[in-house]
Amino acid sequence: MKAAELKKKYRIVITGMTLAAMLAATTACSQASTGASSGTNGAGGAAVSSTAENTTAASDAYGSDTDEAESGAETDGQDESATDSTGGASAAAAGATDGSAAAGTAADNTEAVDGAAAGAEVTPGPAKDSITVSETIENAENGAHAITADGEELSYANTAVTKTGDSDSGDEADFYGDNAAIFATNGGTLNLTDMVIETNGTHANGVFSYGEGTTVNISDSYISTSGNCSGGLMTTGGGTMNAENLTIETSGNSSAAIRSDRGGGTVTVTGGTYTTSGTGSPVIYSTADITVNNAQMESTASQGVVVEGKNSVTLNNVDLTADNNTKNSDKSDYYQAVMIYQSMSGDAAEGTSSFTMNGGSLTNQNGDIFFVNNTSTTIDLRNAEIVNNDADGIFLRAEAAGWGSEGSNGGHISLTAADQEINGDMVVDEVSELNLYLTENSTFTGAINSDGAAGNVYVEIEDGSKWVLTGDSYITSLTCGADAIDLNGYTLHVGDETYEEGTASTGEAIQFTVSSSSGNGGAPDGAAPDGNAPDGGPGGQGPDGSTPPAKPDRESGAGGPGSQTTDGKTPPAKPSGKPSGKPGSKSGSVDQAEAAENADTTGGTGTEDSGANE
Repeated sequence: MKAAELKKKYRIVITGMTLAAMLAATTACSQASTGASSGTNGAGGAAVSSTAENTTAASDAYGSDTDEAESGAETDGQDESATDSTGGASAAAAGATDGSAAAGTAADNTEAVDGAAAGAEVTPGPAKDSITVSETIENAENGAHAITADGEELSYANTAVTKTGDSDSGDEADFYGDNAAIFATNGGTLNLTDMVIETNGTHANGVFSYGEGTTVNISDSYISTSGNCSGGLMTTGGGTMNAENLTIETSGNSSAAIRSDRGGGTVTVTGGTYTTSGTGSPVIYSTADITVNNAQMESTASQGVVVEGKNSVTLNNVDLTADNNTKNSDKSDYYQAVMIYQSMSGDAAEGTSSFTMNGGSLTNQNGDIFFVNNTSTTIDLRNAEIVNNDADGIFLRAEAAGWGSEGSNGGHISLTAADQEINGDMVVDEVSELNLYLTENSTFTGAINSDGAAGNVYVEIEDGSKWVLTGDSYITSLTCGADAIDLNGYTLHVGDETYEEGTASTGEAIQFTVSSSSGNGGAPDGAAPDGNAPDGGPGGQGPDGSTPPAKPDRESGAGGPGSQTTDGKTPPAKPSGKPSGKPGSKSGSVDQAEAAENADTTGGTGTEDSGANE
């Protein structure tokens, strides 16, 4: 791959356009860098910028993982099988990265992404039995595919695809599509409609697009995966995935419905229903830029969304319900609906990430709404209905956990609310920072650091917006008008001063500086508590419990699946030759006995999200 190509930032986008519009847009889509863009300027004009030193991501004990966060943050990528962590998507540019600082405006950060239609209906995907099937294709061979488009264009409709068998290599499966039911590579194009796709095996993703110039177009289809480390849609290496009106259900560990791994790509999804029930299996595990419009999403065991590293997730008119009630590891004591972090596995570049929600709803059943750890991020919320059904949960927690180096692994957040109601407390620990901007008639009802002063917190309240305290609060700096704060009988401490209700204040936003030492904090969530790697993966952590051992070379040699780059974007070059395994055969046309004999259907026990479901 050319050096210029390696510098591109790939995106995963789920939009509310028609499939035809998405395909047209694909050719014009710019692979914008998700990195530095946008500190936020609040109403008072105080600028925010983030500076993140660019460090080489340490190789994870598991190599690199894309299964990464599904349980908590699909970061364990390759071998997420044992444990998925929740990772993240490509950075939304809200701070500066790679040693440079960038500034932006709060208004810019709150604009709807990719033209999401305001008020558009959320459209559920099709039921399995509503799809007419006229052809069946099966494959039971380990590492093989039922359908493959290798440098060619193929079309399938009204077809049932069944895939069993496992992958012997987490890297091959997570980076290059080994063992996926449907696989496109080498600039190939697959057009799929009215499909029923079911897999039952470890590392058996449903539909996989690998490599720049490769495109999968899928619509009006049903996808179900039951093995560990088996996502519904998977895109890596710069591939393109266009999806419209799908139903995706995954039940294995580390099996996000919408997944990306090293190298990312462009994924566009319109409408549909996306559900996960496994540990370490968020609905979205992002190490790319992911945008979802007009869809229903639900996780019943893991986070709803995990963003890892310099990546982003944007939800436009999405109804998301999250019930994170299982953990992949002991790296954090908390449960949450949205986790944003950096695992230092090498799968996601370091830098400022982002989470954006325009309209729609987020319902959390257990724990906190947002948890940010070991990274810098921007969170932009506009007119979204956010409800926490856990009375003990809080709205935002920026806090050190088991990722990164102690003392420099907190969360650094710029949160902008526009026409938004926020209910719930915020906690910012000693190694974390928060810039909170309330704009466009937003209301925040809650307390900040009610237990006492801790990390730096700046609050800026635009005219027409309001903060109603529900407890004593401790912040560092404040910009607001005289009528912006309702103390509600509590005390607001601003630095060494006590705020007097009815007075205006002018403060200064925090300039984030993320230490390069914040990384290399060991395997992402989902790693087995005893330090062992997930099933099928390389060895566990190094003797010090923080630095994973160097990943062993494989027979493929340097540049093959046994090696990895550490920029979090570009997967190592795939070995030359055709994809491993044979394509599946139509039922009745070829005897599958030999393939079935050789198929390993035992499955793994890991979860793909090494970080997300800490």
